[in-house]
Amino acid sequence: MATAIFGKRIKELRTKKGMTLDDLAGATGSSKSYIWELENKNPPRPSAEKLSEIAAVLEVTTDYLIGRETTLETAEDKAFFREYSNMPQATREKIRAMARLLGSDAKE
Repeated sequence: MATAIFGKRIKELRTKKGMTLDDLAGATGSSKSYIWELENKNPPRPSAEKLSEIAAVLEVTTDYLIGRETTLETAEDKAFFREYSNMPQATREKIRAMARLLGSDAKE
């Protein structure tokens, strides 16, 4: 896992979401210095659990963070689907209905 990709992606996603180092640290149960080290040190050595927590907060896949997945859009879609899959059936039905409505607006 190269710092150039991993650290850069964490920092880009964090700032895109308007999060500070403190915000991401708090959301993942980490320290500010730990998040800073992941963004800046070579080589980063996050645990699988911490990597998963960071990906979930940043709404992407772990594969995207470590460079196995190259497009952000795909990583965001996969992360959304993972979250969607864990929702109650009634919630998923509402989301599908909303998607159909939004899709019909795009055709107009």
